[in-house]
Amino acid sequence: MTLIRTTSLFVATGIAVAACCAPRNARATDEIQVYNAGIAEVGQFTIQQHLNYVPLGVKSQPFPGGLISNGSVNGTPEFAYGVTDWWEVGLYLPFSIQNQTFYSDAFKLRTLFVSPHAEQRSFFYGVNFEFSNETPPFAQTRFAMEIRPIIGVRNELYEFIVNPIVDIGFGKYGETDFAPAARLARKFGPDLFAGFEYYADFGKIGDFKSIDQQQHTLFAVTDFKLGVFDVNFGVGYGLTPASDRFVAKAIVGYAFPVPGGRGDDRAPVGPINPMAHASWHPPLGQAISR
Repeated sequence: MTLIRTTSLFVATGIAVAACCAPRNARATDEIQVYNAGIAEVGQFTIQQHLNYVPLGVKSQPFPGGLISNGSVNGTPEFAYGVTDWWEVGLYLPFSIQNQTFYSDAFKLRTLFVSPHAEQRSFFYGVNFEFSNETPPFAQTRFAMEIRPIIGVRNELYEFIVNPIVDIGFGKYGETDFAPAARLARKFGPDLFAGFEYYADFGKIGDFKSIDQQQHTLFAVTDFKLGVFDVNFGVGYGLTPASDRFVAKAIVGYAFPVPGGRGDDRAPVGPINPMAHASWHPPLGQAISR
């Protein structure tokens, strides 16, 4: 009996140590996007559908009871409304489909503040605040917040944007993580862009994981117009063992005409945030890419 108890204690201790030292596993992600400070016009509604598929990903749970990302389809419809030329509000309804089972991640609310008419500027900025009400399969915390600063520069052909994101989980298992994202894109035509996006999760601020336990993923992406719809498509490759190896992402969006405005006064599609439909009036003598 003593031997059995000793063995059980040893096994339990080993499992606990392994759980503490194991790489931080990839979580199902409903939105893979770099924000570019573009927003809906005043009084305009927009809708996006985010879909991400992980054909080859991490096969272990990110936490006890958490959804495994390998083989999953994740996404969210995103509804947004332009309040002013510097303020937009939005609603997400995240979900995941795994093993032919649908899981709901409740909802997210966001409020986005930006430099007005960012698409006209060579230097632009903003900040997005997102409040999440999460369900157990998606997170160990019930409530969370994302703080996403937006810093970008652009010229006639290129655009470089950084989102140094801070994720905050509230409650017993909550922590504050640093999860930056960045984008470098080139304009090839009025509605055609291509480039690279980079997404990372370094772990808890002040106690970053070792590089092999961090998440680092590089995407090749393109943005284009398909009729009245704006499309963003990308294929990502995980650079560390804790990252999903292959991920495909797509964002399809539509901007409803502004009440009282012309039916065709939507802004041109642009890289990163296809639904960035702020009023578009390039400076005289200069064509600015989105």
